[in-house]
Amino acid sequence: MAAVSSSSLLRRLRPGLPAAVVVSTAVLGTALTAVPPAGAGAAYPAVAPAPGGAAAPVADPTGTVSPPTSTPSTTPFPPSPPTNLTATQVRTTSVTLTWTAATRGCCPVVGYDITYYQAFDDVIYSLSLGDVTTTTITNYIQPGRQYSFRVSARDGDGRRSAATDALTVVTPVTDTGPDTTPPSAPQNLTVGEVTGSTATLSWAPSTDNVGVLGYNVYRFDGWFTSTLVATVPGTTYTGPLPPSTPLRTLYYVRARDAAGNVSIASNTVTVPTTTTPPPPPPSTCRVTYRNQSEWAGGFVATVTVQNTGTAAVDGWIVTFGFPGDQQITNAWNATVGQTGATVTARNVDWNRVIAPDGSATFGFQGRWGASDAPPTGFSLNGAPCTVG
Repeated sequence: MAAVSSSSLLRRLRPGLPAAVVVSTAVLGTALTAVPPAGAGAAYPAVAPAPGGAAAPVADPTGTVSPPTSTPSTTPFPPSPPTNLTATQVRTTSVTLTWTAATRGCCPVVGYDITYYQAFDDVIYSLSLGDVTTTTITNYIQPGRQYSFRVSARDGDGRRSAATDALTVVTPVTDTGPDTTPPSAPQNLTVGEVTGSTATLSWAPSTDNVGVLGYNVYRFDGWFTSTLVATVPGTTYTGPLPPSTPLRTLYYVRARDAAGNVSIASNTVTVPTTTTPPPPPPSTCRVTYRNQSEWAGGFVATVTVQNTGTAAVDGWIVTFGFPGDQQITNAWNATVGQTGATVTARNVDWNRVIAPDGSATFGFQGRWGASDAPPTGFSLNGAPCTVG
């Protein structure tokens, strides 16, 4: 008989936030099943202890009372923590975990409890299993997301061990594509030069089995909201100081490859805040999107990005979103990746530099079903461009 596992969620307290926001618990229903060893799952009545902790005497059929044969253990030792927590398989909507069984304390181990949460979110998910050492988790697992897992052991009297160290994984964006491996996490995110209105972040580069397309820079409110503030081709970002808010303002970075896989997040850093947001800088780029040809189910388009500033652009990433259901199938003059409706195009070696008043053009072929409407907004290295 498969062991029945329960799933629940609760809010977790963020550092520096009032304790009054902490607890909201709801039972969400059966989440997972796991197969325990043969014989597990049977329950047997226990002898209730007499006052004072001794076992109650058992009545003899002849009318005499037999003394207890032994004194039950009252040692309150919980099990040891499980060890060697590992993710043996990570897919878009599931994570398979294995671990080494805990050692019993005063009483036999009867099961394990798992807690997990999505990075930069405030909801903790939990589930209880029987006496197993592997399980596949599917509830609330989504593509391209980062999760942390911990496991603790439980004995028959409800004593729980300490939890394992956190195991962090990131799910791929596809299980069947040519590239299902995310880049490595950016390392050593630091805050460099800070002016009256800007701050510069820098980090060590990531690696990837195919190639790193760029880096996503996020601002996090310390609670559950992350905002993508820039996509950059290199390992630095200079942006405006964030406005002052009642919550914390943290920054982190994720590497991204051409298939749309994202890495585990870097460490977080804080930057000074400003009470009044600075006005946006004037646009220094113009983007022209043209549908060269279109037919039922397919199209060919070109994008021209012009440098309208006074300094050369050395390395560029153009980002935009399709308002229709277009899907790019191949491209030229740029390395192009697409996740959902979002398209990211990065320069190739020979058109890396765009001089002042210069331009670069790339193109792609794609398919569509319901709509081939052209994009209306573009950014160059995280800064918005005029369109036309």
